[in-house]
Amino acid sequence: MSNITHLGEAFFKVAKNLNLESKLINSSLAYQAPKLIKQINWHLREKYPSRLNSFSQNVLQKCIDFQPYWILTTGIAPVNAQVLQKIGDLGIKRINFLTDDPWNRAHYPPWFFKCLSHYDVIFTPRRGNINDLTEMGCKDVRYLSFGYDPDLFYPEILTSIEQQKYQADVVFAGGADNDRVPYINALIKSGINLALYGSYWEKYPETKAYNLGHADIPTLRSAIVGAKISLCLVRRANRDGNCMRTFEVPAIGGCMLTEDTQEHREIFGKEGDAVLYFKTISEMLEKTRWLLDHDQERQRLAKNAHLLITQGHYTYGDRLKTMLEL
Repeated sequence: MSNITHLGEAFFKVAKNLNLESKLINSSLAYQAPKLIKQINWHLREKYPSRLNSFSQNVLQKCIDFQPYWILTTGIAPVNAQVLQKIGDLGIKRINFLTDDPWNRAHYPPWFFKCLSHYDVIFTPRRGNINDLTEMGCKDVRYLSFGYDPDLFYPEILTSIEQQKYQADVVFAGGADNDRVPYINALIKSGINLALYGSYWEKYPETKAYNLGHADIPTLRSAIVGAKISLCLVRRANRDGNCMRTFEVPAIGGCMLTEDTQEHREIFGKEGDAVLYFKTISEMLEKTRWLLDHDQERQRLAKNAHLLITQGHYTYGDRLKTMLEL
């Protein structure tokens, strides 16, 4: 099981709960091909989906048969421009929730840029994309933050054995981006008891020994409950101001030390209301030590953040209602 929420499945579940008749099409089908062909398309054709055209035609046929009012795609969706235009001609409203920054070189898909202007509305969880998308000819671009799935992210009750297993000063779950390594390395050098989950940490000598591998969602819940502090680093290559962990950590009940961004300030309020913020490595270390020395403050912050997120409008159900204007 992945430690990342599959948004298509989350929105599909919400739609059913809202009694909206809906269909789910798995976009991974667009990338299926023999290994060599898949590698050529990914590495030499700039992440081109091997079955882009046939998958797009399948989406079009589903739209013809099902006749929906909306089609919602997530991320760098493998539906080509020609099919998106035909779907629009059917009178179907085309919506994309752009979970990734397509200008991030790790994702950069030239084929996808041809599709963008064919959407009626694009929702993006990063303000850094808004001008880019507008300049690409997108008709309607709106900011909408990430959210969380309350069926997956909630406080876990640990047994005494589990408490010992997941005990840590700081937990971080996320990929080993180059700009994140100095933060994690600083925690290690400071003697912080660190629980580290995610991809590629084994590539770095300084973090390899602390890498606990991938965490599925139940493990993630346990790790966040077991740790005293949950570190929240946004993905700078994605120009993120918030991320999935922004909402998942407080939903689980973790005390969050988070990167200082405009979006985080809008969500959590001023310093000390529900979270502590940091901008530099030295500030992160200073506030980590302070939180470790103040148990009651950690508990207060965790409780306030949990109430703020779980009683606010931050679920993917709320996100779907906003996108469909329900």
